[in-house]
Amino acid sequence: MSKDYKQMWSDLEINLDAHDGLLGVLSDAYTNIYLSQKNRPEGMKYFDFVISEVHGLRIEEIVEAKKQGRKVIGTFCVYVPEELILAVDGVCIGLCAGADVGTDEAEKYIPRNTCALIKAFMGFKLAGLCPYVQTADLIVGETTCDGKKKAYELFDEMMNGKVYVMEIPNKKGQDDKALWLNEVQRFSAKLEEISGKKITPEKLKEASKVVNEKRKALQRLASLRSADPSPISGLDALLVNQVAFYDDPLRFTAKVNELCDELTERVKTGKGVSAKGSPRILISGSPMAIPNWKIHAIVEGSGATIVGEESCVGERNFASLMDENFSSLNEGLRNIADRYLTINCACFTPNDERLTDIETIAKRVKADGILHYAIQFCTPYMIEATKVKKVAEKIKMPLLRIETDYSMEDMGQLKTRIEAFLEMMGKGARV
Repeated sequence: MSKDYKQMWSDLEINLDAHDGLLGVLSDAYTNIYLSQKNRPEGMKYFDFVISEVHGLRIEEIVEAKKQGRKVIGTFCVYVPEELILAVDGVCIGLCAGADVGTDEAEKYIPRNTCALIKAFMGFKLAGLCPYVQTADLIVGETTCDGKKKAYELFDEMMNGKVYVMEIPNKKGQDDKALWLNEVQRFSAKLEEISGKKITPEKLKEASKVVNEKRKALQRLASLRSADPSPISGLDALLVNQVAFYDDPLRFTAKVNELCDELTERVKTGKGVSAKGSPRILISGSPMAIPNWKIHAIVEGSGATIVGEESCVGERNFASLMDENFSSLNEGLRNIADRYLTINCACFTPNDERLTDIETIAKRVKADGILHYAIQFCTPYMIEATKVKKVAEKIKMPLLRIETDYSMEDMGQLKTRIEAFLEMMGKGARV
């Protein structure tokens, strides 16, 4: 880090000794996984810097924003409308939930057979390790699974009543759309209440443009990964998508477009991160929050390239844009509700749209195989893997199902399975 942030962390009631240990582990992991890569684009230096300052400069910026009267809204899910947060001049940040941290403390409140993501967001808070949680004026949860839904009740007590939960419908019929529109309207009213600022059509249009431009930049990156050879590793593309939840949206969009300019030139000259014709993998399933890089590291360390993610930290976050063509606030809120219902999370039943997405993305990125990743005890994605298998069979593409958590204990086993999958896949045909 560029400076000493210990006083700022102390003011945020961070456990300094444990936090130093976490940053040391994160730094070592990043060096081994990311900085050891060959032939990385120059544009990734910005994202390296972001990670080096993820609990430093970015937190300092957020603290300064709070001093200016801006409200900080913490989120765990792509279903929380960022447009509304920006429309009240708020700061939208993704919260820490991607590491095996504070597990023993979390398990005093929740069962051991709870998914790693839930344990992580509770563990980060209980262990005093997440400055993002500490800066938040409001934390927005959502009912995408029963585990989260009940955990948010406990988390609200830990956060002294700062947790607000949006109800996500489980279907996409007319009644469900009406329920979701009402939730969007309620959330907009909540943001106006805590910020003291009114959401106007003009402010919402401006905010919508900012978020759409960010999505367009990520769409551009996803499109460039379709080239063979891919101009960027799956690890680096994953990192960009993870940083999207932390960084200032205007700065982030500019840096992603700069990176894409470089990648465009790489594609023109045939410069890639691996040899042309190397195995190409699509990851599908549960989200991967920072610093959950395990699967990508094993796959790419085994000689393949990950060329897409059908994931909340991936295509589900940016695949569709919001319609900016509205003339009233009610119309704008309806457009927001419509756009977010295009996210095909496994919480929905039925969820045939997700299966269509997987087939479409696999063909677009010219994948050779699909790796379906589910966090252990993430029941919706674990069960839906059966339907994903049928999609893979339909398009004659090999599929590997993996269920794992954030620990490193199964690295050897996973490596063996993934290497065997890649060897078998090499005998198959491309889509």
